[in-house]
Amino acid sequence: MKPESRRSPFLRYNAGKWESLDRGIIVETPVSLTVNGQVWLTLMCTPIDLEALAVGFLFNEGALKNRDEVELVRVCQQGDNVDVWLNHPVEQPKDWRRTSGCTGGVTAVIHEQLHPELRNGFTLTPEAIQTHIEILLETQSLYREVGGVHNSILSDGKCVVASGEDVGRHNSLDKIAGKCLLDDLNPSRRVLVTTGRVSSEMIQKAARIGASVVISRTSASSLSVTLAEKWGITLIGYARSNQFTVYAHSGRILQPAESVYTAISH
Repeated sequence: MKPESRRSPFLRYNAGKWESLDRGIIVETPVSLTVNGQVWLTLMCTPIDLEALAVGFLFNEGALKNRDEVELVRVCQQGDNVDVWLNHPVEQPKDWRRTSGCTGGVTAVIHEQLHPELRNGFTLTPEAIQTHIEILLETQSLYREVGGVHNSILSDGKCVVASGEDVGRHNSLDKIAGKCLLDDLNPSRRVLVTTGRVSSEMIQKAARIGASVVISRTSASSLSVTLAEKWGITLIGYARSNQFTVYAHSGRILQPAESVYTAISH
């Protein structure tokens, strides 16, 4: 297996002086995905949780629906290929569209054909949203070590269900989807929190995961807002300790007097 980070010497200019440093940097590497013996594509990613990444990518692309369809997931000894064997034939998409995701994400999903099944019927207070952001930052173990990596978490409103770190923000959501399938995680409430910008492929993956609420540390794109409105997803951006912006379906956000919320734990 390949390491997720490596040591690297470099120079830093600081306040008029040069200094030599030797510190860790995040690894970005190509990993091919083989499905039923056929190479589908190569993913640029951080080489951790590769089984979850492969299964989650296939789930988010609609190639499989549940854990029972997966016969075998195996990362090769060199760590540059993941073999996934399903118990049914699946046709490789003919047209991969490059997305706006960092490191060049791809998808074959057509938004008009996606009808997500969201877990509705729950609300959050502003304080709960801020608590989710605090927990997101606390779980950034790889980021604290080397920086340059995105982190996403899936919460059930009370605790962290799954998390994923990767140089690609879209990969972090695939890893969460894969962990939910492989570990049979099925929370009734699903809040997705990410450090990455929410563009169309991010909201698409969030919808496949079944998240009714998506919270980001940064911005949302125009298409992601349109899709969130269409699919009934509460989309929140620029979330900080004392502020956030609601782009779509603000009705799930209540004032403290309207609901009682139990802080999440991890």
